[in-house]
Amino acid sequence: MKRSMSEKKTLPILLFLTVVTLLAFWQVSHNEFISFDDDLYITNNGLIQNGITIEGIRWAFTTYHAYNWHPLTWISHMLDCQLFGLKPGFHHLVNLFFHIANTLLLFLILHRMTKGLWQSAFVAALFALHPIHVESVAWAAERKDVLSTFFWMLTMGAYMYYVERPVLPRYLAVLIFFVLGLMAKPMLVTLPFVLLLLDFWPLKRFEQRISAPKVLAAVSKMAPAGKRKGKSEKKCALKSAAETENPEAGTGQWTRIRPLLWEKIPLFALTALSCIMTYLAQEKGGLVVPTKALPLGARISNAFISYIHYIANMIWPGDLAFFYPHPGMWPLWQVIGAAILFFAASFMAIRWAKRFPYSMVGWLWYVGTLVPVIGIVQVATQAMADRYTYVPLIGLFIIIAWGIPELLRRWRWRKEALAASSASILLCLITVTYVQVEYWQNSLTLFDHTLRVTNENSVIYNNRGFVYVNLGNFTRAIKDYDRAIEIDPQYAHAYNNRGLAFGNLGNFTRAIQDYDKAIEINPKYAHAYNNRGVAFGNLGNFTRAIQDYDKAIEINPKYAQAYNNRGLAFGTLGNFTRAIQDYDKAIEINPKYAQAYNNRGLAFGNLGNFTRAIQDYDRAIEIDLQYAQAYVNRGVAYCLLGNYIRAIQECDRAIEINSKYADAYAKRGVAYCLLGKNEQGIEDLKTAVKLGSEDVKNLLRSLKISW
Repeated sequence: MKRSMSEKKTLPILLFLTVVTLLAFWQVSHNEFISFDDDLYITNNGLIQNGITIEGIRWAFTTYHAYNWHPLTWISHMLDCQLFGLKPGFHHLVNLFFHIANTLLLFLILHRMTKGLWQSAFVAALFALHPIHVESVAWAAERKDVLSTFFWMLTMGAYMYYVERPVLPRYLAVLIFFVLGLMAKPMLVTLPFVLLLLDFWPLKRFEQRISAPKVLAAVSKMAPAGKRKGKSEKKCALKSAAETENPEAGTGQWTRIRPLLWEKIPLFALTALSCIMTYLAQEKGGLVVPTKALPLGARISNAFISYIHYIANMIWPGDLAFFYPHPGMWPLWQVIGAAILFFAASFMAIRWAKRFPYSMVGWLWYVGTLVPVIGIVQVATQAMADRYTYVPLIGLFIIIAWGIPELLRRWRWRKEALAASSASILLCLITVTYVQVEYWQNSLTLFDHTLRVTNENSVIYNNRGFVYVNLGNFTRAIKDYDRAIEIDPQYAHAYNNRGLAFGNLGNFTRAIQDYDKAIEINPKYAHAYNNRGVAFGNLGNFTRAIQDYDKAIEINPKYAQAYNNRGLAFGTLGNFTRAIQDYDKAIEINPKYAQAYNNRGLAFGNLGNFTRAIQDYDRAIEIDLQYAQAYVNRGVAYCLLGNYIRAIQECDRAIEINSKYADAYAKRGVAYCLLGKNEQGIEDLKTAVKLGSEDVKNLLRSLKISW
């Protein structure tokens, strides 16, 4: 069977969109996880790292972790970990796969709805290649963006088929895809509004004649059980349908719109439920900024600025940033200018609605889909975010794709000009996107770039400081924390993180001062209590440390690290039974918590249960094959059981992992001596001294052995 002309053009376009998107974004496969939300979603989330489990699925549907209810997103991350472990390249490639799928679906749906092949292809290409969308693709934690949009596209596609033949099974498909999308990210709450826009154009349901039987069938089937229409209601519905066929016989526009609104009532109900759940989740997480901290006037001002700023970034994506700090109150002249532009664009789009329906649909798509994230309900401290435009910019792309050819319709060289300009635009977008993806190579490259293109960005200084801590450059980290606190003196996270840096430098007294300040600013800051407990423990004040761990656990009963640290404190005080209880709880919360298994093994060893201790060391090493300390501890347990050869083997493995591990040489030296190989044993003990072991130095000094 010969393919139609449309199919012959469609397949090459699909191939082209796939290839150019891969070309622009392929670098994501070499990018690392970043130290901003990727830890919450993947790298420090034990339940996610366990892969698909019954417990994990139950948690996904019941948790508000990361300040959202999006179980499908959690499950997708679990599946990634099950398939790929913690290899970031594969996680990013899955994001890219969804981005490509979204691009192809957008093209196919627009083409079928509008019959505009090249316009639909251009919209899809702009969506695929625009650098403002890099954040949604290159950030592993933004899986929710690309995944929810995948279901957005499927919902639109299902709705298109429903419009072609409005029967209950097709409507149920719309509902199912919509629910799945909301379970990936609540951004889909605006989708029913977009479906209404599509009814106006390109589906033209505001104008079409709807037959009475079809309307009655759809309405009656969608009505809840026990609320079926009576005869009088059916007559009204028949009358409404007849009026829709003959507008002059009814009440005009409302008569045509009413059935379209009625059929979307279930979608709007789901939207309302999702909005409530999202607000509660973010308020519980402390992300919703109170009006005292940011007045309504400042929020409205930022909304106008953001609407215009997003358009400017779409036109000239030169200074895209990972995080745009909120200025509080914008200069009045900027707010007035942005408001004038916003209302002027809205007026023109509505005025031209009859002649150029795509202009109104595209503009209201852009404005409406940004409403949940435009900042009227302020979440966190950013003024705007590139990822928020992932779906909204489709509206502006539609205006461009249909509007520019319309403007040039009488020009002789219209086709040539459109082809040349489109190719040039796409080539520029590919280049800029390629460069933008490079900035996401790792946390340091991303934060360095953000600080170059933004001002007074305390959040990024704080996060870059955290990167330097992980790199072991604590002095450099403190400089970044100092700068963050200078910009925002009430920034609790920066004080907490600076305390960690001072602690790593051994200045625990100074660290405690920073933790005190963080807790003063935020009395429910569980991490600060936990970290202060660690600092008190390092100063030998374990009773005071336990009090801080208690407070951290009171604030967050699922805080596995606080249980582990409290167990260490109890163990240091000699209460090993109580310590084991805390390690049990830490492992219950995070079954892959290798350090908790290792520490529980130490507690069992101190109680003389070396066989049970070895089981815990086995588990710790199974989770982390490079856990040198667990090998040494297992060697000590074998040594105490009289198995000196096995003890030496365990220490050998630890030394293979870390050739400068003093304790491994010390323990192997003792095992050699107990085995009767004193010469080898003393050689290992001397090596331990050279590597800084004070305990072994005192031992050799007491034995009058020089080193």
